[in-house]
Amino acid sequence: METILKKAKSIRLVIFDVDGVLTDGKITYDDKGHEYKSFHVHDGQGMVLLQKTGVNIGIITARKSEIVTRRMKELGISQVYQGHSDKLVAYEELKLNLNLQDSEIAYVGDDIHDLPMLRRVGLSIAVANALPLIQQHAVWVTKNKGGKGAAREVCELIMNAQNTYESAIQYFVDR
Repeated sequence: METILKKAKSIRLVIFDVDGVLTDGKITYDDKGHEYKSFHVHDGQGMVLLQKTGVNIGIITARKSEIVTRRMKELGISQVYQGHSDKLVAYEELKLNLNLQDSEIAYVGDDIHDLPMLRRVGLSIAVANALPLIQQHAVWVTKNKGGKGAAREVCELIMNAQNTYESAIQYFVDR
């Protein structure tokens, strides 16, 4: 765990996949073709808190969805890359735009398309329900499943490693 905390201390950007990481991986359609996804509010609150500490959040997903656009807007996340089946292209663009090194980036994934980023970033994270291959390539595996609090767990790990968690929640403690 000491190695994980050391890596987490230098993180300036956390990139999340969406389906299977910020959601439980299920995509539901109604008979009119409308798409439905569920996001956990604890994950969203963790992402908001992490951003307030100065750590950027990015989204890279292979699919395009208005639901993702809406949710990320609600959370104040502007670095959203949708429709990128080759996620490395979006990763390199995001890294360049924010002037970061691989060692300053964490990536959270669950499936085979996440493997290139997991192998490149400074802190590679798999959610508990990730494929075994993905878990093998991750430095850390969350206790919670995707869409069930895994993102919050990641955010709190980074805030605790950077000693910013207490200040991030102070507003709520003082009320």
